[in-house]
Amino acid sequence: HNSIVKCPVDLFFVLDTSESVALRAKPPNFYIDQIKSFTERFIMELKEMRQPCDRSLTWNSGALHYSDEIILVRQLSDVATERQALISDIKGISYIGKGTHTDCAIKRGIAELLIGGSHYQENKYIVVVTDGHPLTGYKEPCGGLQEAANEARQHGVKVFSVAISPDQEDTRLSVIATDHNYRQNFTAADNSRSTQLQTIRSIIDMIVRITSPLLPSPLLSSFHHLSIPSPSLPLYSPPSPIILKYKGQRGTDGVDGRKGDPGFSGLAGCKGSPGPDVSPSPNEGVCVCVLTDVFCPFRVTQDLEEIKAERVHLEPMESLYGPRGIKGAPGDRGQIGSRGEDGAPGNGTEGCHGFQGGKGTPGPKGDDGEPGNPGLDVSHTLSICLFIPLYLVNVGPWTWSSSNVSICPEVECKCGPLDLAFIVDSSESIGSTNFALAKDFIITVIDRLIKDQQVRFGFNESRVGVVQYSGDGAQEAVRLGDPNINTLTELKQAVRDLRWLAEATYTGEALQFSLTNMIDRLQQENRVVLVLTDGRSDITRDKTPLNTLCGKGIKVRDMKDYSGRQPNHEQLSAVVCKSDPKPGFSFVLENFAELLDDSFLQNLTTRICEDKKCPNYKCPISFSGDTDIVLMMDSSASVGQRNFDSSKTFVKRLAERFLSAERSGRAAVRVAVGQYSRERRMEAELTSNLTLLTGKIDAATFQNDGTDVTKAMAFAMEQFKTSGGGNRKKKLVLFSDGRSQGVTEAMLEKRVRLVSEAGVELYVITVGNQVSEVNLRSLVSRGRGYDVTYAQRHLFRVPDYPSLLRGVFYQTVSRRVSQA
Repeated sequence: HNSIVKCPVDLFFVLDTSESVALRAKPPNFYIDQIKSFTERFIMELKEMRQPCDRSLTWNSGALHYSDEIILVRQLSDVATERQALISDIKGISYIGKGTHTDCAIKRGIAELLIGGSHYQENKYIVVVTDGHPLTGYKEPCGGLQEAANEARQHGVKVFSVAISPDQEDTRLSVIATDHNYRQNFTAADNSRSTQLQTIRSIIDMIVRITSPLLPSPLLSSFHHLSIPSPSLPLYSPPSPIILKYKGQRGTDGVDGRKGDPGFSGLAGCKGSPGPDVSPSPNEGVCVCVLTDVFCPFRVTQDLEEIKAERVHLEPMESLYGPRGIKGAPGDRGQIGSRGEDGAPGNGTEGCHGFQGGKGTPGPKGDDGEPGNPGLDVSHTLSICLFIPLYLVNVGPWTWSSSNVSICPEVECKCGPLDLAFIVDSSESIGSTNFALAKDFIITVIDRLIKDQQVRFGFNESRVGVVQYSGDGAQEAVRLGDPNINTLTELKQAVRDLRWLAEATYTGEALQFSLTNMIDRLQQENRVVLVLTDGRSDITRDKTPLNTLCGKGIKVRDMKDYSGRQPNHEQLSAVVCKSDPKPGFSFVLENFAELLDDSFLQNLTTRICEDKKCPNYKCPISFSGDTDIVLMMDSSASVGQRNFDSSKTFVKRLAERFLSAERSGRAAVRVAVGQYSRERRMEAELTSNLTLLTGKIDAATFQNDGTDVTKAMAFAMEQFKTSGGGNRKKKLVLFSDGRSQGVTEAMLEKRVRLVSEAGVELYVITVGNQVSEVNLRSLVSRGRGYDVTYAQRHLFRVPDYPSLLRGVFYQTVSRRVSQA
């Protein structure tokens, strides 16, 4: 506790000094000087900050400026010692005034962050100050903004996008930023210096909040008064949000708020000093207790860190018995005493967690193992399940559970191999800006399929090609496998090099051209065609029918931007082959910028890969006695409609597993399904009829209201009571993130204890990382002291709702629930 642990943040500035910036105002140096002034003020605001747990947030910073070349202003260096040197280098920047290669500059900034600075990979940030030019993206030699932004995300580097002035190209700036929180309305040059300073402080506040996830904790705020800060460092307090709006009139005073919940118990007092043998004189020394440590709550359930107390003896007042005598000579050294009795066991508490270490380098390959015994001679795929008594340990994709339970590989379903063709409208009605966005969209979809769906593109695997079209005979195709396109990188560059044709719109002729020159050459059984157009085909002059691709086993996905004009639904239905046994589907977007929206891209790649090939690894489950199972879905507003639909699909899989499981003797299994928000509903009573149960789950509607988890458990308990069968095993599977309106830890523990005492075994499924850890621990505690082994067997975690449906997670859940 006596040493301060440094938490370094690496911040790198990428400054645009191209011609488009210099010529925005006269003289040409006007905006360049504004950018330099913004960066200098930013660096002056980078101050060391004291944080909880005796940690200190420090800064490393560097900068570069660019046009069609990149000039390194200064490498990453410690701001505490090199602040003035860095500011001096920035003042010496002289604008280049040529083209704008923002993608190359961002990639160089990423390289500087990875080479220099600290080893904390998640504490690296880039501030890009640019006007967003060029709009078309033709002059981006390093892969384009989207590829640079993707590379930053892959390395964990967060990118802030700052406009030079408020009237910049926001679409391009939004592509640069990590997400919308890193764009906002940040401005580097404005008539108001206060606006510039607000941008700087907003960015710093965001970095500090991300770097210090403990700071917003209400528990920390409750004990904040216990700490005594170091005089050399300012104690950080959570920043208030900065809103760039006009100040309104003062409102009327609100009514008094309701009485708050009782506060936390106070700390135990320090142990007093031993009393004297006789009554003390009025001038005896006085002992006071000084708290010297900063309180550090890493987990809410953890006790307070030890609090050191020092006795400070004041100088005694003048004695009534005369002045103190001369100090005597030291006495002789005494004999060594005998060993004392052992002291009582200590009661220290767990210390603060250290910083996460950087990713290590892969170790050397181990020696080959001994050959295994010959396998069984079978001619078909086997489901492999092991039964080994071990305590729960998570190792890779394998789940080991305590007691004799099955252990099965959780294998991801694979998307592909598939063949993918893009047919892109390049007509005059599209416009050059939208055509550039369409090309960025194509590259982004390919990257997302590789990253999110593990699709592998290559000659002997999945293939991809692009056709752009406009008027009569105006078509151009590029595909992986062309004589000059042997890699994905070369294909992406060929897509970027496509030029806007700006003629008429012959969609039918383009579909026939694509079928003849590309689609018929695709070899995979799963063939997907994405048609990107504004829905304004000239069917008067183009006599080729729009249903050219129908009846050929091709999945057609049509995306139309109508920019305020409703599309022709007859043309839409013809393109996606609505009359086919397996018709395609269409997306109608408001504008081309929505093509790069993250949620849309996730939805699209999921639909492309809806026919995944999943390995048939099934771990059988069995019930040894009569069992009732109630599944309670979370239907609160924080879940959302789409995620609620994923929950319904997951619950149907669980129900099927439970009702089709093996049974010992005459054991009977019944399943009920309910949902809760502020209100509770039982969608299906306890039943063994899977068809009836599935139909009622499909009919369940999303409530979109508050969350009351304690009443949800009480509601489920009533279902068990009214179902009869006192000797039946009772199991409750509850979806919850631990957050609930108006619930306290004591209330939750009481409800969980009642559930346990009623003989109901509670399992909890939690999704995402926005959860209440203390409440989740209470839910799986049975209302007793926390048992790690029991909690890990009864708590299931997934990073997001789509993960519920990936792999064999539903088998893992059903297997644990089925165990006695």
